[in-house]
Amino acid sequence: MCGIIGVTGLDQAAPHILDGLRRLEYRGYDSAGLATLANGAIELRRAEGKLSELERLVDERPVSGTVGIGHTRWATHGEPSETNAHPHAAGRVAVVHNGIIENYRALRAALEAEGRELSSDTDTEVVPHLIDLYMARGLDPEAATAEALAQLEGAFALAIIFAGHAGLLIGARRGSPLAIGHGEDATYLASDALALAAFTRRISYLDEGDWAVLRPGEATVREASGRPVTRPESVTAHDGAMIGKGNYRHYMLKEIFEQPSAIADTLGAYYNPGAQRVTLPALPFALERTERVTIVACGTSYYAGLAARYWIEQTARVPVEIDIASEFRYRAPPLAEGSVALFISQSGETADTLAALRYAREAGAPSAAVVNVRESSMAREADAVLPTYAGVEIGVASTKAFTTQLVTLACFAIALARARGAIEETEEARLTAALAHVPAHAADVLGHDERLLALAETLRQAETVLYIGRGTGYPIAMEGALKLKELSYIHAEGFAAGELKHGPIALIDRGVPVIVVAPPGPLFDKTASNLREAAARGAHVVVISDEAGCEALAPLAADTVALPALDPFVAPILYAIPVQLIAYHVAVLKGTDVDQPRNLAKSVTVE
Repeated sequence: MCGIIGVTGLDQAAPHILDGLRRLEYRGYDSAGLATLANGAIELRRAEGKLSELERLVDERPVSGTVGIGHTRWATHGEPSETNAHPHAAGRVAVVHNGIIENYRALRAALEAEGRELSSDTDTEVVPHLIDLYMARGLDPEAATAEALAQLEGAFALAIIFAGHAGLLIGARRGSPLAIGHGEDATYLASDALALAAFTRRISYLDEGDWAVLRPGEATVREASGRPVTRPESVTAHDGAMIGKGNYRHYMLKEIFEQPSAIADTLGAYYNPGAQRVTLPALPFALERTERVTIVACGTSYYAGLAARYWIEQTARVPVEIDIASEFRYRAPPLAEGSVALFISQSGETADTLAALRYAREAGAPSAAVVNVRESSMAREADAVLPTYAGVEIGVASTKAFTTQLVTLACFAIALARARGAIEETEEARLTAALAHVPAHAADVLGHDERLLALAETLRQAETVLYIGRGTGYPIAMEGALKLKELSYIHAEGFAAGELKHGPIALIDRGVPVIVVAPPGPLFDKTASNLREAAARGAHVVVISDEAGCEALAPLAADTVALPALDPFVAPILYAIPVQLIAYHVAVLKGTDVDQPRNLAKSVTVE
């Protein structure tokens, strides 16, 4: 989602703001801007498009000042344009904002009735006007901000500067993340600790409803009521050097090739190779008394949850309900006693998933968050955290975060099965041994990337691509389709292979690519039967299987991708990699923006 950076210190603010915005580019955006105080007056620079446009503008019209705010915007209210770009200024106030002000129409009408003229289409512009209105009535910046915050409804993170008040920076959060960075002679504010990595690793996270007054080298935090509070300071794991692409053309490709180590790091946190056992972090609920698991997630994380449903039901013999986060809480589902709710999110800030977690907590269900950011809102609010160890993921399309989610969920399924007595020690040893081989298998798959590049050449002109699979291959088929349409803008759909004859087969015509995710296992022959239905109608069939599977299906396939032989239990982790690479190479061949696909954001922090 949108990114915020703010700084107050002794040095010139603009270079720090631009550096922080570069680190926030991965979140997705369509415009960027900054504001500083120069000789007590607000200097504003905004540009539609990439950050390079803002940098060019600042080079042409430099700004000075030691306090400032910056923003990368992904359009929610109002089209992408310079007018709608942040910061927004009114009178003596400039603001950057993540989130949505839900009552902005009513506030806008009230401000216009006061004679205020608003020029943008955004919800954000009401905020500086509202604060400036209270200042015009005699309130100081802090009191005016407190009054304005009380009027706002919705989810937001704000950073605010004030003309005539050198060094003053105010931040506030409600529903959107915001962190304070503590330096020796400067204080920082950002929506993501990664933006602060080059400046400081001393971080405090604002809690829900907090607002903070920052000056060089100091920060005072208040609750919504205005009462001063202390938020703990921690040392973030982020490193300013972690965002380079190295020798890779794109962040996404770098992150795909980091998967063997990311999978190994995540597995190492849960798997004891000596005992051949999985150990989870301390949980505040008893696994052996878990009667039902509810999984909630969005996008790629949802597909990880779908794979986990197969693992948990087949291995632990516990029924699983899974739902898309944006639908879950609006159904108001009952959560029976004995239920455990799992919430999956790379960032830990996904608004719909976070809201669903809060619903489950209010319903009294114990919760666990599968997240890649230990300091995220979801990690802090869940009863337990099952961390992934993917490291920083910059590319908008999730890759190593997805496969490490799968590893974590596989470990959870094994631990649950053991706790409930659904598997013997020998079966646990077999499953964990299969997991232990995945990093090496992943490296092997990556060594055959040229084969996937050649395959991408045959897909680049397709108008529609279908992916099919059965069992745990079905979620990977859906993930493969999602990746292709995210990156290359080719229409793609993933289906359960057995559903072909119930409608989707009408989409198959001569030459239509059908990518079949067919790992070894008891459903292989069923998948082969569905493949024959597609081949008989002239589809360009691509088979992803092991060598034996590819050999068996070769007479029906136009192309095959042979993966290492492995235990079917871990197939979805490994089979995710070729569908990622196929999507990546097709997108590169088509010339799209791989790391920042159009209209997409890394972390969706509004509903």
